Amino acid sequence: MSDALPEGFLDRADPGPDPDFYAFPRLVTHIDDAAIAAVGQLYDELAVSGRVLDLMSSWVSHLTTAPESLTVLGLNVDELDANPAASRRVVHDLNADPRLPFDDGAFDAALCCVSVDYLTHPVEVLAEVGRVLTPAAPVVITFSNRCFPTKAVRGWLQETDAGRCGLVVDYLRRAGGFTEPEVSRRTPAPPEQGGTYRGDPLYAVVARRR
Repeated sequence: MSDALPEGFLDRADPGPDPDFYAFPRLVTHIDDAAIAAVGQLYDELAVSGRVLDLMSSWVSHLTTAPESLTVLGLNVDELDANPAASRRVVHDLNADPRLPFDDGAFDAALCCVSVDYLTHPVEVLAEVGRVLTPAAPVVITFSNRCFPTKAVRGWLQETDAGRCGLVVDYLRRAGGFTEPEVSRRTPAPPEQGGTYRGDPLYAVVARRR
C-alpha cells in the first residue's frame, strides 16, 4: 500500500453514530461453532493469560481458560454485562475516540475478534493497543468474511480474504511498535482449495509489542 490509505477507504455506507446502531443488545454469535472453536484454540496456543483486554467485545470472549482479569470494551452495556468472563466492563466508542482509557502497560494481551472491519481509525486504535500492552505481549486479531456491511469500512468490503489479511498486517505496521505480524488461516481448507471445510473461514493476525 501507499503511505496513505486511498480516499474513502475508511468510509462506511452508514456513517451514523455507532452507539445508535448497537443500542439493541445482540446476544448472538457472528461466526459458526467451528470458527468460534478455532478462536479459543488460538488463544490456548498463544497462552493468553494475565491481564487481558478484549476490544469491541460482547457477551462472549471465546477464552477457554479464564485469565487473571478480563477487561471487555464495547458499545452495548447489556452485552458486556452478560459476559460471564469479564471482571471489568467499559463502554467506549473507538470510532468516536480511538484513545483507550487505560494506563500504559496495563495489559498482558489484547484481543479483537470479528470486529476490526468496523474500525474507522484502525491505525490509531492499534497504536493505542501498543501503548497499553506490556513488552512482548500479543495482540490477536481474528476475523471472518461475515459482517454488518453497512458498518464495515468500504476498503474492507472491497478486499478478498487474502487482501483483508494483508490489510490488518498493514494497519499494524502503520501503528508501529509491534513485531512483524504473523498471518494464519485457523479453519481447514475449503473445497476450492482442495479441502472439505464448508463453514465460516477464520483468519488470524498476531503481533507482539516490541
